[in-house]
Amino acid sequence: MGEDELILASDASALISRTKNVVYLKDGELVHISGGKFFISTLGQADVSPVMDKITWSVQDAELNGYSHFMEKEIFEQPLALENSMRGRFAEDGSTAQFGGLNVTPAEFRQIERFMFCACGTAWHACLVAEHLIERFARLPVEVDYASEFRYRNSPLDPRTLFFFFSQSGETIDTLAALREAKRKGHRVLAISNVVGSSIAREADGGIYQHVGPEIGVASTKAFTSQLLLGAMVALYVARMRDMSFADGVRYVEALKSAPDHVRQVLKQAPRIKEIAKRYAKASDCLFLGRLSLFPIALEGALKLKEISYIHAEGYPAAEMKHGPIALISEKCPSVFLAPQGELFNKIVSSMQEIRARKGPIIAITTEGCELPPGLAEEVITIPDCHEAILPIVAAVPVQLLSYYIAVERGCDVDKPRNLAKSVTVE
Repeated sequence: MGEDELILASDASALISRTKNVVYLKDGELVHISGGKFFISTLGQADVSPVMDKITWSVQDAELNGYSHFMEKEIFEQPLALENSMRGRFAEDGSTAQFGGLNVTPAEFRQIERFMFCACGTAWHACLVAEHLIERFARLPVEVDYASEFRYRNSPLDPRTLFFFFSQSGETIDTLAALREAKRKGHRVLAISNVVGSSIAREADGGIYQHVGPEIGVASTKAFTSQLLLGAMVALYVARMRDMSFADGVRYVEALKSAPDHVRQVLKQAPRIKEIAKRYAKASDCLFLGRLSLFPIALEGALKLKEISYIHAEGYPAAEMKHGPIALISEKCPSVFLAPQGELFNKIVSSMQEIRARKGPIIAITTEGCELPPGLAEEVITIPDCHEAILPIVAAVPVQLLSYYIAVERGCDVDKPRNLAKSVTVE
């Protein structure tokens, strides 16, 4: 709804240069525009009262502002995006998270015996990290399913199961269909989405908005790390209702608040990661390997590289490498290892040595204070040593930068990869 004009578009970002006043249509609604006026009806010709929303971001958010690509801009916007996702979402005592729109009381949360997370693509990887953190800190079982598979599997579900649906756009058709199937079976469904007024946000019983601003590049970056953050906050929220102590909650919150600064530290290494990318831009295959909560980051790194550079890439748990993928190892197939300090560090080093023995190049992403055996990795990228809850967020940034710079070096259209769309609205 502009000044003396009415505009139709499939996404609010197309309108921001003209107006901030928008009306979102629901499925099955029609808008009729005539003579500078409009009215909305259903397919059954029933009148609908329009509800006007305001776009909360500015036209500058949808411009490059000196960056070469929107993907690059959005990678570097992640510290601010994380701060926006957290803003106002911690309790006054600093020991837990709080959310205004879940529409589930603490008493109801305590009755939950199982969580079910559904999503597609990058959002599915964020769900895998949330699974790890909820099971680790809240000690509740979590199942993660592809939204496209859930609606057809007819999976038996405990009535005390709570559903979370992750979707950056809020319009992903498979995720929306899965949400409707869960509601049809009588389950409470919550959503994590970045788009106010989207179909998934409207149809969920409650949810959490990401508040990271528009993401223009097709390959998700800041929306992904925001979902990682909110998944970690949900884990904290549930854990504090159950067995997590006040002191542990305070340490967890302090870790979450430190995430933006840790990401800024990693972003300072962008020039060096760019040089590493140039050396591996001609690879035809690539492996990404990690353990526990960093296995989903390995999957995400492989997906990013595939999406924007068209290099064949696979993500695996590091221990699974010897159960088949090791056959791919050659001097032309680099392996990116996520190798943080911790109880599994020596086991990850052992996997790296297996790659090394077969002359496979190794790019190691490790935390400060870790010492790899001399000569084991051709390249070492160091990230801050941090709390388990934010480690996946911090580790995601170097794999994003690596994929981005490799794609740029190969001359690919980074923001608009072939055959892909930002919102997948068809099955």
